Amino acid sequence: MYNPQLDTFIAVADAGSFNKASEKLYVSPNAVMKQMNLLESNLGLHLFERTHRGLQLTPAGQSLYHDALYIIQYSKDAIARAKHFNPQKTLRIGVSFTTPVEYLISLWDKVQKIYPQLKFELISFENTPDNAREIMKNFGVNIDMVAGIYSSNLLEERRCAAMLLYHTPVCCAVPRNHPLAYKEKLTMKDLYHETIFLLQHHYFDDFDIIRADLLKNHSAIQIEDISFFNMDVFNRCVNESKLMLAMPEWKNIHPMLKIIPIEWDYVIPFGIMYSPHPSHEVQLFIDAIEQ
Repeated sequence: MYNPQLDTFIAVADAGSFNKASEKLYVSPNAVMKQMNLLESNLGLHLFERTHRGLQLTPAGQSLYHDALYIIQYSKDAIARAKHFNPQKTLRIGVSFTTPVEYLISLWDKVQKIYPQLKFELISFENTPDNAREIMKNFGVNIDMVAGIYSSNLLEERRCAAMLLYHTPVCCAVPRNHPLAYKEKLTMKDLYHETIFLLQHHYFDDFDIIRADLLKNHSAIQIEDISFFNMDVFNRCVNESKLMLAMPEWKNIHPMLKIIPIEWDYVIPFGIMYSPHPSHEVQLFIDAIEQ
């Protein structure tokens, strides 16, 4: 209904600082500055003056600030009026082989007791790096939310929000014909002289912590970088008899892989990812989960 950069503009104007606005918006100061530079460029206006007391609005900025408040509120009111004529609300949940939906489905009966008008639709998508990035940056267009693992740097890079459901343990995917496949739990020494597929550096903060630990304290474990979790990697894991860090939720991801716990304390957030400006349907669902 309106340019979402206006929300960032108002946050910066209220805070008087890119840094303070970034804390409120849960994005980096650099991302806030880029949005404001782009807004000024697109509008052909100079909106802020930098002073020793922080950022202050120019006369053009002051004019836009007051009008933006009205535009945003008017847009919200317009949507609310339109939704009055659409009582059945459908939530579109993205599904791929690495974004399992079983946990959300298990909650659905409880959600509908709170909001019986809320319906859901499963939308299948191919979980490639580019596709996942576009979906998460554009939640609300074709897909409203996905469930899966995430980290803070991933949310920031893809400009989306998340609701933590639980922390899931980091396990090991082992080919069923591998000598370690008979074990119910793996020790660190079990992994020595094995090659483990691990997401490339700077993709997931939590995996970077594990990487640093392995390099510093367990140099006998060989690390091989992968760019993404996909079926090609799972097939390589089986065919090359290599291991891969994985989640318990992926227990049925490949018939020839067994997910085995590791004797360590590493966990990673598992939750619902959605737009930082959620639709009414998404907000109802989040409210229901919190209840």
